[in-house]
Amino acid sequence: MLDAYQFVIQHPKMLAGWVVDHLCISLVAIIIGTVLGVTLGIFITGKGRQQIAEVVLYFAEIMMTVPSLALFGLLMILLGSLGFSAIGFLPAVIALIVYGQLPILRNTYTAIRQVDPAMIEAGRGMGMSERQLLLRIRLPLALPVIMAGLRNAMVLIIGIGTIAALIGAGGLGVPIFRGLRNARTDLIIIGGVSVSALALLVDGLMALFERLITPKGLRE
Repeated sequence: MLDAYQFVIQHPKMLAGWVVDHLCISLVAIIIGTVLGVTLGIFITGKGRQQIAEVVLYFAEIMMTVPSLALFGLLMILLGSLGFSAIGFLPAVIALIVYGQLPILRNTYTAIRQVDPAMIEAGRGMGMSERQLLLRIRLPLALPVIMAGLRNAMVLIIGIGTIAALIGAGGLGVPIFRGLRNARTDLIIIGGVSVSALALLVDGLMALFERLITPKGLRE
């Protein structure tokens, strides 16, 4: 533990670089994954789309069972054959987006579907259109559950992001795997503790953000 502390004191810029790389990869994946997951989750809640919803959620569940190294490898082959960069930032972000979809999709779908039908009928009685019902009733009431899915996805993405170091994407996986190769316990501790701290920090910030945007009546 003392060796890890000394390394941080002696090489703060190196650690900062790993943290910045990890944040860049994770945040891009989180932003894109949130847009895709919430949009698709809203779409599959539409009337007559029950079978589509089952297929989409089943596919997302299957993708979660694919080992991370296998998915990175498949993406490297696929992107390379298409002429894109097969290592580094691009395959890492795509893989993390895929892994983050299940909690976002499932929570969005479940939350919107479980909105009290009486609230929907009351909105229709007031002359609201389907779009207004979605924006003014369904989404506000579903927001706490959707945010819980986003928080789970963020923690998951930050954790799995360590594997991205194996394909040249950088991040906090670099000290972990470097420590494993060279039997450097200090580097393993630095990488592991930093990833955990980063995940807890992001989760805490998201909890604060969730409280700020959740309607007052639902918070109480």
